[in-house]
Amino acid sequence: MQKFFLYARKSTDVEDKQILSIEAQIAELRAFAKNEGLNIVEELIEKQSAKIPGRPIFDAMLNRIEQGEANGIISWHPDRLARNSVDGGKIIYLLDCGRIIALKFHQFWFEPTPQGKFMLNIAFGQSKYYVDSLSENVKRGMRQKVRRGEYPGLAPIGYFNDPRIKNVVVDEKKSEIVRQMFELYSQGNSRLEDISNFLAQHGITSRNHKPLKRDRISYILSNPFYVGFFRYSKELYEGKHQPVVSKKIFDTVQNILKQKGRPHHKTKNEPQAFCGLLKCGICGMGITGEYKVKRQKNGNIHDYIYYHCTRKNKAIKCSEPFIRQESLDEQVSFLLQKFSLSEDWAKQLLAMLEKDKSDNAQSSAAFVQETRNTIETIKTKLQRLLDSYLEQDIERETYLEKKAKFMGEKKSLEEKIIHFEQKRTGWLEPMKDWIKEAENLPKIARENNLFAKKVIAKKVFGSNLRLAARKVVLVELKNGDNSPQTPWAALGAAREKIGKILDCRILVAPRGIEPRLPG
Repeated sequence: MQKFFLYARKSTDVEDKQILSIEAQIAELRAFAKNEGLNIVEELIEKQSAKIPGRPIFDAMLNRIEQGEANGIISWHPDRLARNSVDGGKIIYLLDCGRIIALKFHQFWFEPTPQGKFMLNIAFGQSKYYVDSLSENVKRGMRQKVRRGEYPGLAPIGYFNDPRIKNVVVDEKKSEIVRQMFELYSQGNSRLEDISNFLAQHGITSRNHKPLKRDRISYILSNPFYVGFFRYSKELYEGKHQPVVSKKIFDTVQNILKQKGRPHHKTKNEPQAFCGLLKCGICGMGITGEYKVKRQKNGNIHDYIYYHCTRKNKAIKCSEPFIRQESLDEQVSFLLQKFSLSEDWAKQLLAMLEKDKSDNAQSSAAFVQETRNTIETIKTKLQRLLDSYLEQDIERETYLEKKAKFMGEKKSLEEKIIHFEQKRTGWLEPMKDWIKEAENLPKIARENNLFAKKVIAKKVFGSNLRLAARKVVLVELKNGDNSPQTPWAALGAAREKIGKILDCRILVAPRGIEPRLPG
């Protein structure tokens, strides 16, 4: 007597989306077995892909068949039994050995004859080919999505996957927290644990509601997704999603991660905050810092940081004495404040900036609009040219020649607009950033963050600071023609003129603050 296992399977893979649910398979196969008069020993249900061998219920079913508990299988289709060559081969082998006498399918006819086994083998091969082809098609679709700038994975913190547009969009609430996280870490005073606690305070935790681990924080901070890029197969792509962090802050964070990620060995003389900022006024060599500890007989311990010349110039015997860090900090802070921008000057400059921006927009609008109208005219000509070619009114050579000409004109005009707009407005944002930075100089000078003070001092003074007789001396920031070399030099020169000439002549030249453009 023939005894059958009823086997139903469905996975969550893409190739199974069109397959009936397990409940529907069971119902259909029960009706099929009743009509055919088949004896079902047990119903077996499995929810697992058949792409690779190793399904526990399927393997147990074959073992039970070898032990004689049943000698046949009822299933919806051969692809429910196998989508890989190993499982398909097992079934063919059991048919050859006589362990399986019959296979019954609702949508496939099979008889245990050489021709039937051959057709079954073909069915198994088709199932495997379908899976392999589908996998390659999915990969190709993913690559095409990546080329379009669409992220093919799960959105990181601060974004979410929008099923309507099948792309990643910004989570307005969490993205603001992520932006603040990057800004906090870019200051250089926070540990990864501090960032984890910051996120936990704002409701961003792991799945078990615990603060994120250090490696997770490090991964988030180094993820280029937040500046508009993403990695796919170890390659960097430009994404269409909206960045939430500026490239400048992101680069600063990467430098801090790199510095803190290095193994730090406590040396006798670690580089100090102002190292690399000044040069010796006597021999021209660099000024370095040195940490010293003084132990008194009464048990008191005092630590100091001194700066002195490296004395690497063998031609000159340098006699520049050392200077305490506190004194050096005080002098650098004093110099920085001499190059600060007062609040009223900043307001006037920003107002002038907005006026120049408005005037720029009005003066360039006519040119840009005229050029865009010309581009639209060329697009119309291109469409007419294509219509004429499709109607066979012109030859292919003529079509290709005129198309190349129109496309060249169109591209030239588009680049002309881009170049014009960049040339006219590209200086506005850098100027605005400089005004804010100059206005913030007194605050930086007052604070105790020596690293931030060194960074802004390098911007303002460059390599023009000298240490002579324990005094910080600034070399003139001017060219040979006595014109200011940098905006900082111009600001310093302007501050020196306060009270000597009218303020309106100090703040801006008569022609306006907009830089002259090359002719």
